[in-house]
Amino acid sequence: MLAGLRTPAPRGWSRWLVPPAALSIHLAIGQAYAWSVFKPPLEASLGLSGTVSAVPFQLAIVMLGLSAAFGGTLVERNGPRWAMTVSAVCFTSGFLVASLGAATHAYWLVVLGYGVIGGTGLGIGYVSPVSTLLKWFPDRPGMATGIAIMGFGGGALIAAPWSAYLLDTFGRDATGIAKTFLVMGAGYGVFMTLGVLLVRLPPPDWAPPQRPGAAPAAADGPPLVTGPQVSARDALRTPQFWCLWVVLCANVTAGIGILERAAPMIVDFFAGTPAPVAAGAATGFVGLLSLANMLGRLVWSSASDVIGRKRIYRVYLGGGALMYLLIALSGNSSTFLFIGCAAVILSFYGGGFATIPAYLKDLFGVFQVGAIHGRLLTAWSLAGILGPLIVNTVADAGEAAGRTGPALYGTSFLVMIGLLAVGFAANELVRPVDPRHHQRPATGPESESVPVPVAEKGAAP
Repeated sequence: MLAGLRTPAPRGWSRWLVPPAALSIHLAIGQAYAWSVFKPPLEASLGLSGTVSAVPFQLAIVMLGLSAAFGGTLVERNGPRWAMTVSAVCFTSGFLVASLGAATHAYWLVVLGYGVIGGTGLGIGYVSPVSTLLKWFPDRPGMATGIAIMGFGGGALIAAPWSAYLLDTFGRDATGIAKTFLVMGAGYGVFMTLGVLLVRLPPPDWAPPQRPGAAPAAADGPPLVTGPQVSARDALRTPQFWCLWVVLCANVTAGIGILERAAPMIVDFFAGTPAPVAAGAATGFVGLLSLANMLGRLVWSSASDVIGRKRIYRVYLGGGALMYLLIALSGNSSTFLFIGCAAVILSFYGGGFATIPAYLKDLFGVFQVGAIHGRLLTAWSLAGILGPLIVNTVADAGEAAGRTGPALYGTSFLVMIGLLAVGFAANELVRPVDPRHHQRPATGPESESVPVPVAEKGAAP
């Protein structure tokens, strides 16, 4: 069975079929970013606080990181079709269990279904195409992973209006929420199946077509294949891995704090002003953030192929801190400024996700990059707790103290600036991996039978 799922692509198979396969998975699991649409109806129908209503989303992100940590190794061993199949089953099953929980007013079932079961599907689905794309596109690693991973960022662009439409159709009570979960689970199951049918591994001796007149990539570009490869086990022993872990955790925390509470945040921020934001417009704000998240994954990651990974992360982290500072200083004086700054933060958030696989490839090679990427995503697990916890706890405490508007979020925004500064410092510490960690690819079960030529040492990011 597994051997069939690992069948390489036949001769003449277009590598451009692989990004759409990845998109079909990532657009589906990207629904997680539209969770804020469900927060108000869940809170009203089940009597939950803002902090408690965030638990399914937080747990889903925790499970995403944990399942990606072991799922990355399983992808290397069993292939992307196996991983996409498992992801589809878990993700859709999670919606069905959550639907049962909403219908029976058993919130723990919503947490179990959406958070634990669905979150497992998130993690395995997220890493499922990454190493495969890097093998099909060694000449354009940032662009290839950006195309796929932008689907995860853009998932809410579809899910937010779809969720709002279904809730308006079925009702915003517990029964309506249950029916919405049921329909979405079935729809995503069909859509994700397309990815399973399209994805393939490259043939063992496949190489990308040489573009006429193309010169070899410069080291900061980086080269197609960095020097001797590093195993997942050895990568964990390097300071580079842990510096990138801190970088990812800081960038994700800063973005996910806004994203999880996006709809109620913009309503709270401008309540009592001459230009209040209605619930319908708040849903549009979620969609806009999703668009920024999606475009950032493609635009910024493609830019990293030109200017280098380390430089682009300086933009993400330093620019993100500046955007948070502008929001904190301007308060609710300008809706346009608030939306613009939030959109830029989310573009950096998405760009960080899309660029990290290529950053890992630059430092550790393609040998076990899927497994290394999966382990790095445990940073997302912590960030998935920290971001919503910081923003929701500060906001809930502010409401209890009688504060309104920007005062509900000022402290949390300053915390985000501090975290981004820590991430910026960690990125500055990244250096090429010490040669003692290098090794030639083995022919074991995790190597995916991909030939990896040894090139010059020291791919400076």
